[in-house]
Amino acid sequence: MKKVNFQIFNYLFIFSLMFLGIEQIAQAQKYEIGAGAGVASYSGDIMRRIDPGQVGLQGTLFGKRNFDNVWSLRGGVNMAFLNAADSIKPIDQLAVLRDARFRAGIVEISAIMEFNFLDFLRNNSEFRWSPYAFFGLGYTFVIAKGNTYAFNRSEDYNLSTMVIPFGGGVKYRLDDRWTIALEVGMRPTFTDYLDKIDSQEPPVPRFQNPAAPNEPYGINFGNPHDKDWYYFTGIMVSYVISNTKCFAY
Repeated sequence: MKKVNFQIFNYLFIFSLMFLGIEQIAQAQKYEIGAGAGVASYSGDIMRRIDPGQVGLQGTLFGKRNFDNVWSLRGGVNMAFLNAADSIKPIDQLAVLRDARFRAGIVEISAIMEFNFLDFLRNNSEFRWSPYAFFGLGYTFVIAKGNTYAFNRSEDYNLSTMVIPFGGGVKYRLDDRWTIALEVGMRPTFTDYLDKIDSQEPPVPRFQNPAAPNEPYGINFGNPHDKDWYYFTGIMVSYVISNTKCFAY
């Protein structure tokens, strides 16, 4: 009889531990909604590096689920304007002759995992801030207008592409419900046509080489060995819509 009672006690003890563990996980789940604004830039065949003089506005709306004090899943929609022109800061003399330009509006849908380096989500945590990193997957729709070489009429074009968002930032808890974050994010795309210039375009023999009149002197196509990227930098504010506390695990 004592053996049976001891086994029952063990089962109850294990069940209690499982119940406490499940309860703690449930209490650690927070839900947030938020928005942000900032600037967007691009790099590709017109701009090799980010140019602060050629940026557009960017905005985001998102929802977030905090699984624990470290990992969070963020789903959101980003909207931005991108632009670049050879005439503003040409990368070489051929870019001066090419004189390409584009303007684009983009809509990105993404799912991102965030990793907080400090345990700042607990209401009684000694930290009110934390650096964080993020990575995820997204899909971007592009509505754009541009030209690939000088005196070519600007044309409308549309495209869509997968993107791989990654980056980082710093979060600060204003109180138990409001959090502000400064974030820098990068988006490598799977297209070389974001700026309307890619390696598939045939060269245009508009600029004649004096030594070889039948050969094109100007180049209107892009580097076949890389794809276009775009970038977001901005401030985001989020609000906790659940009333649960986040305990240390």
